[in-house]
Amino acid sequence: MNILLTGASRGIGAATLDHLRTAGHRVVGHSTAGKDGLIAADFADPAAPRALWDAALIELGTINVLINNAGVFEAIDDDADDAAWHAAWARTLTINLQASADLCRLALAHFRTRGSGRIVNVASRAAYRGDSPQHWHYAASKAGMIAMTKSIARGYAAENIFAFAVCPGFTATGMVEEYIASRGGEKLLADIPLGRPADPPEIAETIRWLAIDAPPSATGAVIDVNGASFVR
Repeated sequence: MNILLTGASRGIGAATLDHLRTAGHRVVGHSTAGKDGLIAADFADPAAPRALWDAALIELGTINVLINNAGVFEAIDDDADDAAWHAAWARTLTINLQASADLCRLALAHFRTRGSGRIVNVASRAAYRGDSPQHWHYAASKAGMIAMTKSIARGYAAENIFAFAVCPGFTATGMVEEYIASRGGEKLLADIPLGRPADPPEIAETIRWLAIDAPPSATGAVIDVNGASFVR
């Protein structure tokens, strides 16, 4: 399979890149900085998703799977001034949701010419459970990603275009380790019945299965990988 993977420089994205390449797939990875062979694209720029898609298409020739993993997790206090509040919401929604939507739209157009394709969106348990008082915008962006995934699944299944989502909880990445430290550490871990955050390879395998092996009838599925810290 030829795959475009966003947010491939660390954590879940890096694990997924390695997992898919080890399995023999051709993967173009993306990061904001574009180091280590990844394509650079800053999703704060509205033009970046199309530029990334075009570059990946040139490199791969055709794309079978889009994996939207890139995102930011940045705090904003609810008593921040209006300008800071609006800027934080705009930045998070632009990077986490709008860029993913733009790439999904480009992928759908391409998949329709091919007669098939798959999209895997990496959301968060925050889409259902919510998040901290400093992260309303993060939770909202991930809830939007879930709604988008389900809309794509319902709208395009008859054209052999399938969409799935993964909702990790705490995962042992640098971003979450910083959050755990800032929010009380052991108390947060006590909220995970499994007793530990997920490892990136666990999420990577879930993404791989959805991207490659999940049956068509599973389109629209949202898989929770959070150690039972939130059970729907």
